Amino acid sequence: MKAVVYERYGSPEVLRVEEIPAPSPGIDQVLVKVAATSVNLTDWEGLSGSPLYARIGGLRSPARRTLGSDIAGWVESVGTDVTRFRPGDEVYGDNLWLKGGFAEYAVVPESSLAPKPEGLTFAEVSTIPQAGVIALQGTASARPGQRVLINGGGGGSGSFAIQLAKNLGAHVTGVDNAGKLDFMRSLGADEVIDYRSDDFTDCEDPYDLVLDLVGHRSVFAVRRALARGGRYLWVGGSLSTMLSTLTVGFFAGRLTGRRLGILGVKEGPAHFEALADLCVHGQVRIHIDRTFGLDDVPEALAYLGEGRVLGKLVVEVG
Repeated sequence: MKAVVYERYGSPEVLRVEEIPAPSPGIDQVLVKVAATSVNLTDWEGLSGSPLYARIGGLRSPARRTLGSDIAGWVESVGTDVTRFRPGDEVYGDNLWLKGGFAEYAVVPESSLAPKPEGLTFAEVSTIPQAGVIALQGTASARPGQRVLINGGGGGSGSFAIQLAKNLGAHVTGVDNAGKLDFMRSLGADEVIDYRSDDFTDCEDPYDLVLDLVGHRSVFAVRRALARGGRYLWVGGSLSTMLSTLTVGFFAGRLTGRRLGILGVKEGPAHFEALADLCVHGQVRIHIDRTFGLDDVPEALAYLGEGRVLGKLVVEVG
């Protein structure tokens, strides 16, 4: 089969397309003929090996030779203990721990997959499992009239999160670069901030919820942006910010009546099918910026790394 592989951390130039043997499913696994795989920030981190937590399982070299975790396609074959799927079924899911989506075939645990809803294409459903779960769980506490800020609002999770928070009745502020401000407004953001020219932590009206998808600010700065009783959730960004949020941020927040912590994302179909249903019924819009072929995966990751993606990127395989 054709697959995009790499042996060392680095830039998109370390990726190459090769013919490799197709994998075989284990007893509780499904072999999926890949139709589409969306590109996530975790793919960029897994490629570059940065932040350091991206090297879990492979400190010096990648633990998995092929990236790509949000997979959609057809069941090719199943392991002996698989009961929910059979060959020909259309499925999708998040294969974060095994990856392998940037290839013609990928092995996925049965528990990670769900039937593809009829109202969405393979490309569309591939955008949902990872980014959608983060957005759903990150905005779940939003309430009508609350002030919610999404840092990284123009990307995959951010584009879902803005819509979900608006659906819950919140006043939403999106933060990203200048090229994404109009896009965030189109998603329903009430206010937008260009992080290159304005500091969202230096605000007159603090926020009830800050969902930080690209966290690099100090815990004391983000605490300043929170109203009393407000909540800050770190999802991605620098390792130092993550560690300081877990330690100093936790205690500093509690002492001032605020909550600073890490979003502990719960994975699996039970958590992403709800967003797919909202998309089928038109309550949340999927925005695919660009699609790429399998041979163009290095270009797709380079584009993601430039920070210009509006919503999601998708690699169409079959």
